[in-house]
Amino acid sequence: MATETSEIIAAAEKLGQLIAQHPAVARYRDAQRAVAQDPEASRLMSEFGQQLEKLARQEQSGMGITDAQRQQLEAIQARLASNLKIKALNMAEVEFTDLLRRVSQAWQRPIFESAGGAPAAVGAAAGAGARLVK
Repeated sequence: MATETSEIIAAAEKLGQLIAQHPAVARYRDAQRAVAQDPEASRLMSEFGQQLEKLARQEQSGMGITDAQRQQLEAIQARLASNLKIKALNMAEVEFTDLLRRVSQAWQRPIFESAGGAPAAVGAAAGAGARLVK
């Protein structure tokens, strides 16, 4: 018997509700909030993003990145790495992304197995973390 699309959507919504209740999601959301509420952490994240965008535009226009610009970006990265709230956010994001990867592998495995595919390749594209809070 074929499965109706509405059944799949209902199961996906249930899965989404279960994932939303997982402790990794709460830790990720809390870590995002902590960074957003910390002026120094927020400023560092913003400064890093702006610098990356600036360098990307510069490269796209055919201009190379200078040693001074590279050093400036590395200095921002070092300050990011030493900020405890940003460290906590990075750790929570890794945990959250791993949860999503494992869930993705679990629902993809039966599809690949029924199609005679290789389950080892399952989940290769399921690694992008998503922003939850703002």
